[in-house]
Amino acid sequence: MVELASQNRASHRPSSAPAPDAAVAGNEPFLATDAGGTHARVALVVGTPSGNQPVSVLHYRRYQCADWDNLGAVLRHFLDELPAAGFGPARAHIRCGVIASAGVLMDDTIVNENLPWPVAVGALREGLGLTQLKVINDFEAVAWAAQFLRDNDTLPVIDAVRSAARGPVLVMGPGTGLGSAVLLPRAGHAQVLATEAGQISLAPGTAREIEILRILARGRTHVSFEDALSGPGLRNIYHALCELNDVPITLMTPAEITSAALAGHDATAAETLAVFCGLLGSFVGDLAMLYGASGGVFLAGGILPQIHTYLRASQFAERFLDKGAMRAFLQKIPVRLIEHGQLGVIGAAGWFLNEQPEKGNVPLL
Repeated sequence: MVELASQNRASHRPSSAPAPDAAVAGNEPFLATDAGGTHARVALVVGTPSGNQPVSVLHYRRYQCADWDNLGAVLRHFLDELPAAGFGPARAHIRCGVIASAGVLMDDTIVNENLPWPVAVGALREGLGLTQLKVINDFEAVAWAAQFLRDNDTLPVIDAVRSAARGPVLVMGPGTGLGSAVLLPRAGHAQVLATEAGQISLAPGTAREIEILRILARGRTHVSFEDALSGPGLRNIYHALCELNDVPITLMTPAEITSAALAGHDATAAETLAVFCGLLGSFVGDLAMLYGASGGVFLAGGILPQIHTYLRASQFAERFLDKGAMRAFLQKIPVRLIEHGQLGVIGAAGWFLNEQPEKGNVPLL
């Protein structure tokens, strides 16, 4: 079970978290950041000796990326407010940080078209006065955190009894982009593989999806699953269906499309969400087979928690299982939904601690 601070007020911290002075006296606190296309989540964290709860979140904030000029401005604001939040002593001891972000690290810069601004890691480290700043893929971080979740921390999508308690675990989900990672349990430790599975070529499974793909493929040579299974992808499906249904585009954002579909106010929005869930089921089933995810599947991202009930009643499960001879294997894989929230910063912090033995060795599966 991971320990989560309150997300409602910046000054809240969990009642079981160490007091600021205690945190400084023990392991040094450090920064953990989850930088996404819409939100940047930042936490002051410290390692704990607990195998079930290896990271304690002392202070947490969620920022709207559009409100800030760059990630450095976000992190400086977070650091500057620590004394007022009761973490003055901790502020003086912060020397390290870790960033979870989608994309890849190339020449010291995080490259990801979904980020609102470029992130030059070396310049950011120097600007914040840190001695060390590491980067991890965002879904790799969520996968690290997911290994400490219990079933009652999640919501069921497909109920099943795991065929292998220690088998590979797939973590994936749609948000601004489409992220995925795989947790590989090992004796005494675990390995997490970041993937770019969202860039796999979109594979339609119905005649309607073929029509949608033809529209999305205009003027391009490659259409990825991310082009359909993400916030922008939901909008792409809706625009294609408006053309196919010969109706005007009246809904501008993914949130508007989802709300109209759930409320039953717009037939094209409803079809959009149905297509989205069907494609998602097919894609997740493919990845579960590819990675042999007998340890289960966790769905994350910013979209799915809003449509959990709809997702369970949709074609997601049937499309997930509809893999011919592999159906029996997939029937033994539970699929559960996790709200991203603080998992990105907690997972990034857990990975950082595992990379820094002197800061506390994280017991893993």
